[in-house]
Amino acid sequence: MAQWGAILSIIAALGGAALLASVHKIDEGHTGVYYRGGALLTSTSGPGFHLMLPFITTYKSVQTTLQTDEVKNVPCGTSGGVMIYFDRIEVVNYLVPSAVYDIVRNFTADYDKALIFNKVHHELNQFCSVHSLQEVYIGLFDQIDENLKLTLQEDLTCMAPGLIIQAVRVTKPNIPESIRRNYELMESEKTKLLISQQTQKVVEKEAETERIKAVIEAEKVAQVAEIKFGQKVMEKETEKKISEIEDTAYIVKFFLQHGVPCLTLILILQLKLTPEYLQLMKFKAIAANSKIYFGSDIPNMFVDSAGNSVKASAEGSETHGDCADCCLFVFKSSTCV
Repeated sequence: MAQWGAILSIIAALGGAALLASVHKIDEGHTGVYYRGGALLTSTSGPGFHLMLPFITTYKSVQTTLQTDEVKNVPCGTSGGVMIYFDRIEVVNYLVPSAVYDIVRNFTADYDKALIFNKVHHELNQFCSVHSLQEVYIGLFDQIDENLKLTLQEDLTCMAPGLIIQAVRVTKPNIPESIRRNYELMESEKTKLLISQQTQKVVEKEAETERIKAVIEAEKVAQVAEIKFGQKVMEKETEKKISEIEDTAYIVKFFLQHGVPCLTLILILQLKLTPEYLQLMKFKAIAANSKIYFGSDIPNMFVDSAGNSVKASAEGSETHGDCADCCLFVFKSSTCV
């Protein structure tokens, strides 16, 4: 009985071990692939608990969600023969669940090494070999990640459909120390140049502002001077008119004091009343008048000729009996027509 108990215990232990070995778990975002005797089975499994033949069948869990593969310390030779190193290149990719079986069958469960790591080394060296250090380090550096992504995806579409490259991130490469110092010095000089250009623009703007202010100030001074000049001209014209009136009054008074006949004085003043002069004064008076009247009798309001003016002056002198008033009337007619 003791022997049978030991045998049953051994059988129970072996059954429990077999049960534990046959039960396995596939995590969410993964797909399970199975091997039996080293051969890949066609069946796959999704997330959850599953059973398999213990000790004969093995499995591997393949991730089908986004994952980031880091390719480190990638050497690269430029077209000029300078060797540079990329510290880290990150490739973000994911595998379509329906393509897991074909990719694992063709490239094993560690497909990343053949399809991503090795391809990154190859494509990056291809890029560097046809470009100079200036282009790789500065000129075309912003295009390396996009070019690498497109090239990898083109190859994977043919070799491994279902493996999608989401993004590629490339770090700045390490270059020889002497060359790096030269680039840093060049960037420093570029920064100084940009600063000097901005300073020059500021100085030009300030000078332009000062010039505009000076022009505005000069225009203001010129306008003020023009207004003052106009005022002085008007003052001088007014003084001239006043002086003419005073001179004429003085002449009339002088001739009357020395016994010059009134008609003779009128004839003297009449010499100023030429037809041309009267015509000019007529138009000036009309232009200066703020009111204009229309009608058939309007021309009679103006002096037509020097004879009419003299006749009116003589009649005025006989009516008023004052020779001085008559002369002043003629003078006013000659100056204020």
